[in-house]
Amino acid sequence: MADYLVIVESPAKAKTIERYLGKKYKVKASMGHVRDLPKSQTGVDVDENYKPKYITIRGKGPVLKELKTAAKKAKKVFLAADPDREGEAIAWHLAYSLDVDESSKCRVVFNEITKDAVKESFKHPRHIDMDLVDAQQARRILDRLVGYNISPLLWQKVKKGLSAGRVQSVAVRLVIEREREIQNFQPEEYWTIETDFMKGKDTFQGSFYGLNGKKQKLSSQEDVNEILNKMDGDQFKVDKVNKRERKRNPAAPFTTSSLQQEAARKLNFRAKKTMMLAQQLYEGIDLGKKEGTVGLITYMRTDSTRISNTAKQEAAEFIETSYGKEYLGSYKKKKDSEGAQDAHEAVRPTSVNRTPQSLKSVLSRDQLRLYRLIWERFLASQMAPAVMDTVTAHLINNDVEFRASGSQVKFKGFMKVYVEGQDDKKKEENKLLPPLEEGETVKAQEINPSQHFTQPPPRYTEARLVKTLEELGIGRPSTYAPTLDTIQRRNYVTLENRRFVPTELGEIVVNILMEYFPEIIDIEFTAKMENDLDSIEEGKTEWVNIIDDFYQGFEKRLKTAEQEMEKIEIKDEPAGEDCEECGHPMVYKMGRYGKFMACSNFPECRNTKPILKEIGVKCPNCKDGNIVERKSKKNRTFYGCDNYPECEFISWDKPIARPCPKCEGLLVEKKRKKATQVQCTQCDYKEEKQE
Repeated sequence: MADYLVIVESPAKAKTIERYLGKKYKVKASMGHVRDLPKSQTGVDVDENYKPKYITIRGKGPVLKELKTAAKKAKKVFLAADPDREGEAIAWHLAYSLDVDESSKCRVVFNEITKDAVKESFKHPRHIDMDLVDAQQARRILDRLVGYNISPLLWQKVKKGLSAGRVQSVAVRLVIEREREIQNFQPEEYWTIETDFMKGKDTFQGSFYGLNGKKQKLSSQEDVNEILNKMDGDQFKVDKVNKRERKRNPAAPFTTSSLQQEAARKLNFRAKKTMMLAQQLYEGIDLGKKEGTVGLITYMRTDSTRISNTAKQEAAEFIETSYGKEYLGSYKKKKDSEGAQDAHEAVRPTSVNRTPQSLKSVLSRDQLRLYRLIWERFLASQMAPAVMDTVTAHLINNDVEFRASGSQVKFKGFMKVYVEGQDDKKKEENKLLPPLEEGETVKAQEINPSQHFTQPPPRYTEARLVKTLEELGIGRPSTYAPTLDTIQRRNYVTLENRRFVPTELGEIVVNILMEYFPEIIDIEFTAKMENDLDSIEEGKTEWVNIIDDFYQGFEKRLKTAEQEMEKIEIKDEPAGEDCEECGHPMVYKMGRYGKFMACSNFPECRNTKPILKEIGVKCPNCKDGNIVERKSKKNRTFYGCDNYPECEFISWDKPIARPCPKCEGLLVEKKRKKATQVQCTQCDYKEEKQE
C-alpha cells in the first residue's frame, strides 16, 4: 500500500501526477467538489452570521467513501486541487470530509503539471489558506442569497425557469444597453476625397487632409465642391516628406481573458470551448513512451502576465537558436489589470521546446490549434519589437492639402512568429511610396469624392464582451465562460452572426432588476463587490461583514418587490400560419435548442414544428423538396430537405443554386480560414467564391 494519498480533481490529472511521484504515492480524483449548498433550499442561515449548510453532493457518496477508505490507510493525505480560490475550497471541503487537520501541511499547489514542478511543490506543502476559502465561500453565499431569493420572484411574476445572478445580470445589461445605443443611433454624413497620384510610372494613393495646414472635416456635398473648386489643375507640390522609424512591441503572454478573446477572433472558439480545451492541455496529454503524460500549458485561470525566469531563459535560448540573436527581446512585464492577483504566471507552454509541429501527432485538431496560439503568443512576447519604416507626404495644390502614407516592415521581430488579432480592424498594409523630394510636383489622376455615414457601435461578440467585463472589473478569470453560457441558456440573449442580441425576456428581467434591485444590476456596485472579495482573499476583511453589508439593504428591497411587483405576461409571437392539425394559430416558442413553432391551442393540441429557412435550392435527392436551414441539438447549422423524414438529404455545407459546370452535381460552400470555396460534391471541381 502507498504511504501517501494525493487527491486532485480529475482522473486525467491524477494519472499524470501519480507517474511523476512514484510508488510511495497513490493519486485519486475527487471529481470536483464533494460538498456544496443544497439545491432544494437556500442553505444559508442569515440569523446565524450567514452560516452555510453544506451537504455531500448527490452522487458523490461512492467517491467520498473510496477516498475515506484510502485516507485511513495512508500515512499522510495531500490535497492538490487547482491553485485558486475554487481549488482551495475543494481542498477545505475534502479536509473536513476526510478528517484531515486543515492547519497541517496538507495543501500542495503547482502552476504547471510537469515532473519538476510537481516534485518541487511536494517539498513545500502548506496549510489550507482560509482567506482563499472565505473569499470563495463569500462569493458562493452572495450568489445563493441573490439567486434563491430573486429567482422564485421571477418565476411567480414572469416565467418559470428564470434566474438572476450578480455577474450574469450585468452582462445582459451591457448587451441591452449596446442594443439601445444601436437603435437610437443617428448616422451623420461625412465625405472623403481620394485620388491616385502619379510620379513618373509610379502610382500611389492619397486623401484630402485640410486647408492651409489645418485638418478639415467634409460634412456635405457642398463642402466637397468648395474644395474641388479651390483646386487649380491636377499638379500637386510635395510640400513636406516625413520619414521615421517606428517600433511595434509584442503583446503580453495570455491571461484567461485575452486567451478567450484571441481564440474567438482567430479560431472562432466560444469561451466555453476554449476553457475546455485549455483544461485538457493543462491536465496532461500522453506524448508516448518517451515522455508519458505531460501537462502542456500552465494553469489557465489567471489574470497575471508574469513569466518565470526559467521560462524566460528557455525561450531566449530557443529564439537565439531558431531565429538568431537579433530576434531576442528584453521582455518587460506589462501592467496587469487593476485587481489582478498575480498568484500565477501567464498562460504559457510548460516548455517552449515542445513546438506545435512536434505535437501534431498526439493532439486533436482543436487542441493543436489552441496550443499553437498559446505557444506562438508566448514566444512572440519574448522577442524583439518589429521595426517599421513609415513615410508621410504632404501634397499641396492652392492651399488644399492631401496626404499620402506608406509603411514597410524593416525588421519583422516578433511578427515573424505572431501578430495579435484585432476586432473589426483592417489588416495593416505593407505598402511603400515612391521616392519623393520636397519641392517636386506629382500629378493627380481621377479625383474620387465619396459619401459616408457614421456607423453605430457594433454588437458584442463573445471576445468583446469578455474584454468589457474585464475592463469594468466585473467577474474574474474563472467566471467569464460560465457567465456567457448561462445568459444564452436562459434565453436572455441570442447569438446572431456570432454577436449578442438581447431577447424580450432578457429586457424584461433586466428592467425588473433595475427597478427593484438596482445594486444587482449596477456596474460599479458589482465591480466593488469583486474588490471586496479580493480583500477577503488578502485577509484584510471579514467575509461575514461583506455579506451583511449587502444583505441588510437587499432584504428590504426583496420585501418591497414581493409586495409591489405586478405579474408580467409574455405574449407569444404569432408565427403567421395556422396549425394543420386543429386550425388554431401557430406561435413562436423558445425551447432548449432555440425557437420553434407550436400550436396556440396547447395543451389540447401538442403540434410543434421547427422554423425552416429556405435557401432557394431544390433538393438534389428527391428533386421535389426545397433545401432548408436547420439547427442541430448543439446549435450547429446544417441543411436538409423540407420533405424530411421521407427524404433524408443532409449537408453540413451550404448548397448553392447552380449545378456544377463539370458534372451537373451539387455545389456547396466550404468555409476556409481566409476565404469561402465552392466545391462539387460529386467531382473534383473547385472555385473561389466571388464576394
